[in-house]
Amino acid sequence: MGLLDKLSGWLGLKKKEVNVLCLGLDNSGKTTIINQLKPANTQAQEIVPTIGFNIEKFKSSSLSFTVFDMSGQSRYRSLWEHYYRESHAVIFVIDSSDKLRMVVAKEELDTFLNHDDVLNKKIPILFFANKMDLRDAQSSVKVSQMLCLERIKDKPWHICASNANKGEGLQEGLDWLQGNESDCVSL
Repeated sequence: MGLLDKLSGWLGLKKKEVNVLCLGLDNSGKTTIINQLKPANTQAQEIVPTIGFNIEKFKSSSLSFTVFDMSGQSRYRSLWEHYYRESHAVIFVIDSSDKLRMVVAKEELDTFLNHDDVLNKKIPILFFANKMDLRDAQSSVKVSQMLCLERIKDKPWHICASNANKGEGLQEGLDWLQGNESDCVSL
């Protein structure tokens, strides 16, 4: 059973379709996380970098998920805004070992948070401080500080340390989303 199957149990009685937007810079692990969230029988054996965007649609017991895996390459980031309005939740993935690009991640997060389609929307944002298995990885607390997440006052948010290759930390994130399910489905 994939992790989103479990989430569907929590959200299933309230909404038939859930749109999740997965954002983050290139090479942060977005596609790997999405792959881990899918039901086991639909997971890809090999992950390739996303060019442009991928739309993953899959079903669980009572929900139909549409996950928009947006490329984090700079030339494709302008595509992100076209999917804000229809999203019920956002997963924002950060490469916790890439200190040099943490500033760029913060700029992209600020651009997202200040967009007209997001500004007054109480959309839950789940942050994954990914690649915790790497030697230079910053803790999720340090990543939170570097991104100034404490300044987000008008949206529920949570940050989890993760290792997408092994699926570590993903369940904690889904548990948090489950606690914010009313925000996911009432938008």
